[in-house]
Amino acid sequence: MGKKVTIIGAGSVGSTIAYTMAVNGIATEVAMIDINESKALGEALDIRQGVSFCPPISIYAGSYMDAQGSDIVILTSGIARKPGQSRLELAQVNVNVTKQIAPEIVKYAPNAIYIIVSNPVDILTYVFQKVSGLPEKQIIGSGTILDTARLRARLAEYYSINQQNVHAYVFGEHGDTSFVPWSIATISNIPIDSYVDCLTEKPVANPTLVHDEVENYIRKSGGKIISRKGATFYAVAVSVCHICKCIFSGADTVLTVSSMMHGEYGIDDVCLSTMCVVGAGGMDSRIVAPLTDEEIAKLHKSADSLKAVLQGINI
Repeated sequence: MGKKVTIIGAGSVGSTIAYTMAVNGIATEVAMIDINESKALGEALDIRQGVSFCPPISIYAGSYMDAQGSDIVILTSGIARKPGQSRLELAQVNVNVTKQIAPEIVKYAPNAIYIIVSNPVDILTYVFQKVSGLPEKQIIGSGTILDTARLRARLAEYYSINQQNVHAYVFGEHGDTSFVPWSIATISNIPIDSYVDCLTEKPVANPTLVHDEVENYIRKSGGKIISRKGATFYAVAVSVCHICKCIFSGADTVLTVSSMMHGEYGIDDVCLSTMCVVGAGGMDSRIVAPLTDEEIAKLHKSADSLKAVLQGINI
């Protein structure tokens, strides 16, 4: 059975997603669509010329019509964030792009799972849900899956432990109001702040883990990378490909993706990230993990920040 993915946007993020899919054999067919047809043709050709060393894949540039039969559609199109610019400053420009794309792509791929990657991702996920006419479970924002990956990488470095043993998440907006619910963060089921105490061989150097410093590192990582190299695309591409692998595997997987809230934690009518179960059908359900009152307040702050942006844009 084939696994077809359409990627809208052949910029750095879209092209790196296509490349990562080819190298790792995640999809068997990838269609790349961009308003700049020449760019899409060049990116597809560049990747295609190396696929003899990869698992079998067909990769090509095309139009919206080529999205027919897609299992997954990934939206990366829009204006990229510039140095010093917040994700939310991109809002109206990329909302307009999303509104133009939605009816065109849904016409040809009404049954696909849609992954929204463009920023501000939570705003664009909300807009796509409102204008596409698709069931909510088919629409997933990449949300804080990248932030969560950054968090786990940082904690794994700090504790010198395999990242797969770190179970910690970033909730809320993919942006400045994101936060870590430390009350549910563990290393192999041990509360993270108690982990070192449980070791029989204590590390020689064991500075105290400062939660605020870790969260600040996560929030500022994207901006630091953009200021140093102009864009971020490797880590987000791997993160999006991980979502695709979870969908294609059919095995339900807990991911911090962005989706519509319907009263969970007292939050409604906004898209943001908490723990969600993602499987073959898309976003199957949301996990309402037990949070502290302080953490719930932070989630509300994140929701309020996003709602303020939604009130200021034309959907």
